[in-house]
Amino acid sequence: MPPRRRSLLRNGLEYLLALALMTALRRLPLRVAFVLGHACARLLDRAMPRLRRTAMRNLEMALPELDAPAHRKLVDGVFRSIGRLLVCFARFPDLNVRNIREWIAYDGFEYYEEAKRRGRGVLFATAHLGNWELSAFAHALLCEPMHIVVRPLDNPLIDRWVETRRALTGNRIIQKRDFARAILKALAANEAVGILVDQNTGLEQGVFVPYFGIPACSGATFARLAHHTGATVIPGFAVWVEAEQRYRLKFYPPLEMTGDLVKDTQKVQAAVERAVREYPDQWLWIHRRWKTRPPGEPPLY
Repeated sequence: MPPRRRSLLRNGLEYLLALALMTALRRLPLRVAFVLGHACARLLDRAMPRLRRTAMRNLEMALPELDAPAHRKLVDGVFRSIGRLLVCFARFPDLNVRNIREWIAYDGFEYYEEAKRRGRGVLFATAHLGNWELSAFAHALLCEPMHIVVRPLDNPLIDRWVETRRALTGNRIIQKRDFARAILKALAANEAVGILVDQNTGLEQGVFVPYFGIPACSGATFARLAHHTGATVIPGFAVWVEAEQRYRLKFYPPLEMTGDLVKDTQKVQAAVERAVREYPDQWLWIHRRWKTRPPGEPPLY
């Protein structure tokens, strides 16, 4: 079978499987859906053991004060968090202004209100922590639509389906491959833009700043845009609160940008680190955050 045709077949099968799973997670009673979501996350854990190996390696480096059983418990929490995210994402079409507070509530909304009064736009520095999909989706229902920067998924069929879900509440999608102009336009109109800032970046795009005490290659474009536009930078994350059985969309105090790309990028990464330390079992430790190394350093994975 030619490679192109094989790729089309794989994309189609993946899409049908994802659609069937999302339909089940949406239609089943909520308690049963959470059980299924967690089972799917556990299956992912077992089917792709490299993810757990990556998470354990990350935790060994980032949280060496904890022992191996504690690390394993945190990784288990990561997969539970993924299971919750799947259930929530499947139910996006059913969420509205009447029931959204059953899923999420604000914490620190006054920081956003003050930023809007400044009139220079808002840059949300967010991360793969808790439920990053719900944070923007819910903000559009609870307050107003915003812009979200995304990287296209490898499967174009799934990508189109996911993008449609993300835009259900009026949010505008900005593709990561060509985003600077769209972000500048949104900020000039005093609108909000959410950007995931916690991923590993290549040498040509990033700068090395400490993240959990380890040099991590981090994108500098966020800090550059913040300083250039004067937008208010607010760290924001949707984290699961077990006692409430719902998420909290937590906005933290704004970060002052200085114009020094390294110092400002470090400030952004430090804000993410503080949130991850607060909710360590909800961050995506399965991501190879420290993959890019300074020239001459050996790989960490």
